[in-house]
Amino acid sequence: MLLAWTTVGSLDDANRLARDVIARKLAVCVQIEGPITSHYRWEDKTCEEQEFRLCFKFLEEQHSGLQQHVLAHHPYDTPEWIVVTAEYVAEKFLSWAKANSTNPPL
Repeated sequence: MLLAWTTVGSLDDANRLARDVIARKLAVCVQIEGPITSHYRWEDKTCEEQEFRLCFKFLEEQHSGLQQHVLAHHPYDTPEWIVVTAEYVAEKFLSWAKANSTNPPL
């Protein structure tokens, strides 16, 4: 199982992206956190913005489609997209995830 994160500027954008991803079965779960405060540099300026963080839970075979969809429909020009592999996933949760993925294993 993989986890990915991105941030958006509004709760409406976060909910729109999460609902669309789940409806298309591009991830098995999307969690929204926030508001959070992000500090970063952009175009040689120091910025401090309120954002909402989305955490996507998905299987390896969903990665390409999920990434393409999120980056194509993201409201930012340069969206954060960080992906990590889960070190451990409870068996029952992984079974549920496989049953709810786009291409469940045979």
